[in-house]
Amino acid sequence: MPLLLPYTLLLTEGVVPNRRCLPGGRIRLYGMTKRSIDSRALAALLLAAVIAPGCASAVRSLPGGMPGVDDRLYFGRTIPGGGTVSDADWEDFLRRVVTPRFPDGLTVWSAEGQWRDGSGAIVSEKSFVLELLHPDDRAVDAAIEEIIARYREMFRQESVLQVRTPAQLRF
Repeated sequence: MPLLLPYTLLLTEGVVPNRRCLPGGRIRLYGMTKRSIDSRALAALLLAAVIAPGCASAVRSLPGGMPGVDDRLYFGRTIPGGGTVSDADWEDFLRRVVTPRFPDGLTVWSAEGQWRDGSGAIVSEKSFVLELLHPDDRAVDAAIEEIIARYREMFRQESVLQVRTPAQLRF
């Protein structure tokens, strides 16, 4: 039988694979039993259950807000085979590819990150992050797919990371 834990433990103890958020602020952890939890983890569980119950995805609605989506796209700057995506290249990409698809607004910032390549080596890379807040709509999904495909094609990228979360939007 899987163990049911408060979601907030994950925030204090780190990411736990094979989990599922359940109503009432519980997490189902597969492959974990009550015997596999030490006393410190149990104390953290009890404290988390008292202090901050509920799933992280359970967000109160904003008065006057509307449901939406927050898409964050991470674009690596290193071009395979040599070179980098310059600031001028990025500005041109934003102007010609992104802005026509999202003329109502977007947010961009520079970042530095790392990832593990196929051989297991840690690779550091500068990147651009594009955040798009929008209604949950298939036409918007298609526009985002086009942006990703164009960037991968133009700058010979293996991938673009996309993170999608539900959002409450209010202007």
